[in-house]
Amino acid sequence: MRTTDGRTPTGTVHGMAVTSDPDLRVAHGLRVRGLTDTPELAQAVGLAPAVVDVRMADLVESGHARRRDGNMAGWVLTPEGRAHGEARIAEELDAAGEREAVADLYQRFLGVNQGFLSLCTDWQLREVDGEQVLNDHADASHDDSVVARLVEADVVVQSICVQLAERLARFDGYGRRFSDALGRVQAGEVEWFTRPMIDSYHTVWFELHEDLLATLGIERAKEGEQA
Repeated sequence: MRTTDGRTPTGTVHGMAVTSDPDLRVAHGLRVRGLTDTPELAQAVGLAPAVVDVRMADLVESGHARRRDGNMAGWVLTPEGRAHGEARIAEELDAAGEREAVADLYQRFLGVNQGFLSLCTDWQLREVDGEQVLNDHADASHDDSVVARLVEADVVVQSICVQLAERLARFDGYGRRFSDALGRVQAGEVEWFTRPMIDSYHTVWFELHEDLLATLGIERAKEGEQA
């Protein structure tokens, strides 16, 4: 079977889940991460770095990605690459017949999203003498209570991740990445809760949110307008 533009479908059915082809997996992973380099992108999308390098070369040749140098070096999508990826993601979702199911799981995610953001605030700040101050993590009881709430949130988001991966296999890495970050936080590595530029719990949460928005074709700025 071929699509209306003559290409083969973007994914193949493997059990219940649709498996995205490597080109789409890499391009979409780049969309979700925004700016990233090969090792981090390979880790996020579950492909070998050598495979990612080959796919990135193809994306650059087609004008869908470019290399950014300087202090913040890495791969980024071009506007053309972003539009092309959005079209292919929509095609994959509709071909799989999973749009309604993913939309329902997105709504479940939104149901816990605000609570998670509050958790992040409570991790970064604590109250001392009636005032909010930066959390220096000297108050073990405060940190323990926030981590306990994070564990509760993790149960919910892990369930969402499992159900997403049962439909679209490219979601299958999120649960593992959440578990890795949570384990580090529980081991006392406080930066793995909210620090940017590493695979902290907040980073993975942000990327899952962006992935759901991109998959459903929702602009983040207009998210609150969705029924």
